[in-house]
Amino acid sequence: MARFCYALDLKNDPDLINEYEKHHRSVWPEIVESIKDSGINEMEIYRVGNRMFMVMETDDNFDFERKKEADLNNETVQEWERLMWKYQAPLSFAKEGEKWIRMKQIFKLSHQ
Repeated sequence: MARFCYALDLKNDPDLINEYEKHHRSVWPEIVESIKDSGINEMEIYRVGNRMFMVMETDDNFDFERKKEADLNNETVQEWERLMWKYQAPLSFAKEGEKWIRMKQIFKLSHQ
């Protein structure tokens, strides 16, 4: 099992943030299925202000490129992503079109 952490901002608008959270209280079943089918065993998203953090735990067979390709070929996933982009704002250092940015681990208690 591997764990990955990502960051992304939301547009700094309380109404949009509330809408975004509402969507995540009932994520479309096809989206949940695509996440699980890719080898993601657990996913959590946290928010403070308009900054979000996502923790993703995957099985040993998870492959980022395979997930990306599957998502690009899934019209429902693409529809969801277009809808979410209404609420999301790229981090200041993100590349064009880049959403969630993988975070670098800098501390782990068990390694001390």
